Amino acid sequence: MTYEERIRDYALANEEVVVMTAENRALIRNLPPILGDRLIDTGITEQTMIGAAAGLALRGRRPIVHALGSFLTMRAFEFIRTDIGIPGLPVKLSSFVPGLLSDGNGPTHQAIEDIGLMRGIPGMQVFSPADNEDMVGMLETIWNSPNPAYLRVNTRPGVVAHQAFEIGKAERLQEGKDLWILVHGMLLEEVLKTKELLESQGLSVGIANMRSLVPIDEAFLSEITVSGVPIFVVEDHFKIGGLYSIIAEWLLGKQRTAPVHSIALDQRWFKPGLLSEVLRYEGFTGPQMAVRILEQMNIAFNKEQVLASLGNAAERTGSTLPFVE
Repeated sequence: MTYEERIRDYALANEEVVVMTAENRALIRNLPPILGDRLIDTGITEQTMIGAAAGLALRGRRPIVHALGSFLTMRAFEFIRTDIGIPGLPVKLSSFVPGLLSDGNGPTHQAIEDIGLMRGIPGMQVFSPADNEDMVGMLETIWNSPNPAYLRVNTRPGVVAHQAFEIGKAERLQEGKDLWILVHGMLLEEVLKTKELLESQGLSVGIANMRSLVPIDEAFLSEITVSGVPIFVVEDHFKIGGLYSIIAEWLLGKQRTAPVHSIALDQRWFKPGLLSEVLRYEGFTGPQMAVRILEQMNIAFNKEQVLASLGNAAERTGSTLPFVE
């Protein structure tokens, strides 16, 4: 099932649902003749859309709004904070092409600080599904929540069979004794490749899909941080403000320490290109992340062997050389 099919069925079953967009119809292009006046396109006016959504919510409607992630979270931030966050209205924000999914776009169109912005609003729930199947399985639960919510839309094909979704719960895909990799969003696909390479080096690897970022699964964090094994946080977001920051803040609040490492965008926007090129250039491919983890853990290994699946020398160098030879 697609996002469009899911929102169509949900809106038809719930008359109070209003679907809104700021001239971003990629996810809902076939819905206007089906929903009629319950689909509202405000044009390229994200702030106006959020203000209108707040007004509709105050009158008992349940708006689900759509816009490019960068403009939804940055251009309309004050409106989200003031009109939706302060009164705690159940407006749902669907963020299109967040993170590395905006692959061909430059910094102005990159939503890689979006999680930090949205989780800074009290009462805002934040979700980052791993793929389309994961997302579609989450939608009704998110839309039924009484809280405002921010969703990183991800329509990429599924990579695993997902478990039933519950707000505030991590999806534990595999238990591990030597290390844990915590990931949210589209990078799960690469993390699974990382896992296979690490297992080929004799390591027992735990994998968790942290699709519910706010609220976070505190019971899960408590369990894995007390174990003392290294934890690697993988995300297509700035190192500041995302999952790594969430875990660091949680640890500090509990007066606890743990060996937590970040694989993220550290103080830089990513170089635009095809998604495969962006992943290689920024060091987010499975083999590149496996190398980083093995080096961080001071484990002896054959680097060329681990990186062999990347192909030519330019690809193997990650972010130190352009991805085009």
